[in-house]
Amino acid sequence: MSNDGVNAGRRRFLVAATSVVGAAGAVGAAVPFVGSWFPSAKAKAAGAPVKFNISKVEPGQQVIAEWRGQPVFVVRRTDEILANLGKIEDRLSDPESKNSTQPAYVDPKLRSIKPQVLIVIGICTHLGCSPTFRPEVAPADLGKDWVGGYFCPCHGSHYDLAGRVYKSQPAPLNLAVPPHSYESDDVIVIGVDQEKA
Repeated sequence: MSNDGVNAGRRRFLVAATSVVGAAGAVGAAVPFVGSWFPSAKAKAAGAPVKFNISKVEPGQQVIAEWRGQPVFVVRRTDEILANLGKIEDRLSDPESKNSTQPAYVDPKLRSIKPQVLIVIGICTHLGCSPTFRPEVAPADLGKDWVGGYFCPCHGSHYDLAGRVYKSQPAPLNLAVPPHSYESDDVIVIGVDQEKA
């Protein structure tokens, strides 16, 4: 049998075209497969850990992260804020956080792993509103004894800058502290316990 009449150029073109289409198909199949290795938005909302870099948070400033569809307040506390926390313990409902939701590895009074960094879930323990960050001292609307904290605009609950609720408030408990750990000095992983990190 002879190859007379066979167009070698056409054969090369068909082989090349088939190879290109096959390669494109392989890439098309691989992209969803590789994409499945990363957590989906639904998985993140269900509790996948969230990394947060605190290096750009200024002293006295709050930023908000999101974990499990909830706001997480991250505050870089100053020495003045930390000093003020001890001045108001007699006005707090649970100053040592005995009845509050928080990991065992956080300090019960400062409610943090590192004193300068507060991490709390930003949902009032009364009916689920989000408290506002009020770091100023003695504002006219909160009174001369206010040393900074959180004010829930829905029903008036007050919290200090450790997330501890004042006495005689609608909110029954301190703001919850989520599980978290430090991956480095500046990177927090919300959703992974410090003891397991």
